[in-house]
Amino acid sequence: MPPSGSGGGRSRQPPRKKRPHLTPLVGKTQRDQTIRGESRRHFPQIQQLKQRRPTAHRSKAPKRKEAALPTNLRTPLGVAPASRLVTVWGILCAAMLGLSANLYRLQVIEAASLREIAISQQVVTVKPFVPRRQIKDVQGNILALDMPVWTLYAHPRLFMQPKEEIAKQLAPVLNLPPWQIMVKFSQGESGITVAYDLAEEVGQQVANLGIDGLELTRSAKRFYPQKGLAAEVVGYVDVDRQGQAGLERSQQDLLERGLRRADGSAKTIQLKMGALTPAPVDGEFLELDELSLRLTIDSRLQRAARSALEAQLKEAKAKRGAVMVMDAKDGSLLALVCSPSYDSNRYYEYNVELFKNWVLTDLYEPGSTFKPIVVAIGLESGAIKPDSTFYDEGQITIEQWSIENHDYKSVGGRGTLSVRQILEHSSNVGMVHIADKMRPSLFYSWLVRLGLGNTVGIDLPFEVESQLRPRWEFTASPVHPATTSFGQGFAITPIQLLQLHGTLANGGYLVTPHVVKGLFDSQGQPVSTPKHPQPQQVFSPETTRTVVAMMENVIDEGTGKNAQIPGYRIAGKTGTSQKVTTNSTGYSEYARIASFVSILPADNPRYVVLTVIDEPKDGYGGTVAAPVSRAVMEALISIQAIPPSTEPTPPSPSGQE
Repeated sequence: MPPSGSGGGRSRQPPRKKRPHLTPLVGKTQRDQTIRGESRRHFPQIQQLKQRRPTAHRSKAPKRKEAALPTNLRTPLGVAPASRLVTVWGILCAAMLGLSANLYRLQVIEAASLREIAISQQVVTVKPFVPRRQIKDVQGNILALDMPVWTLYAHPRLFMQPKEEIAKQLAPVLNLPPWQIMVKFSQGESGITVAYDLAEEVGQQVANLGIDGLELTRSAKRFYPQKGLAAEVVGYVDVDRQGQAGLERSQQDLLERGLRRADGSAKTIQLKMGALTPAPVDGEFLELDELSLRLTIDSRLQRAARSALEAQLKEAKAKRGAVMVMDAKDGSLLALVCSPSYDSNRYYEYNVELFKNWVLTDLYEPGSTFKPIVVAIGLESGAIKPDSTFYDEGQITIEQWSIENHDYKSVGGRGTLSVRQILEHSSNVGMVHIADKMRPSLFYSWLVRLGLGNTVGIDLPFEVESQLRPRWEFTASPVHPATTSFGQGFAITPIQLLQLHGTLANGGYLVTPHVVKGLFDSQGQPVSTPKHPQPQQVFSPETTRTVVAMMENVIDEGTGKNAQIPGYRIAGKTGTSQKVTTNSTGYSEYARIASFVSILPADNPRYVVLTVIDEPKDGYGGTVAAPVSRAVMEALISIQAIPPSTEPTPPSPSGQE
């Protein structure tokens, strides 16, 4: 029954809203309960309404029996919670045991070997600092050596005096203004480079100041007392003491001096934690040698050649030039000069083009200086004889190519000429007729035998191979043997032309030009000498004597009269070759190379001198290059004490080409 009101009358209840019938969910999950709980918190009005509802006359509905949950929904993994915990602990324990075992292996079993590996990774094995060997000329004059120098470092944090006071004390010693030293001091608190390459006496003066916070480190600097006298031969080393040109590069291994322990083992020094400062040599170690690299170059002749060449380049307003002197007996070079050149002490101020030594790296067409070699080939092969004659028309056409003599416009054809006269007048047409006596394949085989297409194997760096057409191309057209006969259509280096003329001066042997004489001790005695290829005989002595005699006539009566020296018989050949245009489409009308090659003395051949002048403003090999060779030969006669010839050649007026 409903409760009665306070007035004793029966009150009427408002009609109850019909609650929607909610079908109970079978197997409510915790998530369902959570959602219902969340609804209570977010909708408090529902809870209030439930609290206001009367409950006295409500009938209880029979409880509905909930269905049981499936087993696989009770435990998602199908494993009881206790079993899962045991599994996780088992995995963790196994991992800990594995880590412990590996740690024991690293810390106990392999500890010694791993310690050695760690130490080796923190230690750098370096070669101890040792001065490079000296380079000397053939007489023992020093061309390159290491000089002791000092580097001054500052550590301002260790200064016990004001920076200004220290700068004032250092200024007169370092020859620097105090403000400049102060600028360096302001660059940091330690390890500041104040000055480097200080002379030994300057370093001693700094040490005598006794200033805390200054550090002096001793090292060596490569010094070239002759400056640029033989720079094209000696080369230079960079700041890392690595040779970059000349012998400093090609003979790097010979120039690096070695140290050895007293027991004979090699010396190295281990520097920890990356410290790469050169370590001192202690008393336990002995210097292996005091050897020096001795050259075949004679500084006296080198100086005379450079002086004559530079004077002629200035007069002829030429681009560049070169002079070489070779002893044909063994290939040793007594002089090798290129101009312009550079000072090895200040290499960084010069164009890198000067470092390459162009007599080894640049190819050119030798022109008429190659004619004696072709004559020797013709004589040796039997294609011609010393008394053979040929008709010189002055101009000839081969497959629509016109070939003419250098003086054709002024002289025309010279008629019948002997082989001697062909060389004397430097007749291109005459040389074409000589080459025509040889089969192209035979001619080509001789060129290959003489080394064309290869290098000469000199002991200086950067040498390039000469260029020769392929055999099939050379033999396919008669114009190729024709142009080759007077030194065009192929390209060689000046050093190879010098080598080829050496065969005429030494009885027919192809020797290897070189500048290294060997390693010599402090007493001037040879310790080791380089081994060169066995000289290959390409011409007979009879052939070479014949050709040298013909070349002597060039000096007496032909285009080489400017090379005459009273009292001495000299053989030679002039050459004026056209330069190929920059786009390699033909020959330049104005740019040419003037050259002159000579053999001294002609009655007892020994020395070969080659002068090459690149792009003279005017002149020919006989007028531009021959005077330089004459000056060099005069110096050579004096230095080598060459006696006068038994039948001296009388002087004659100058010639041309």
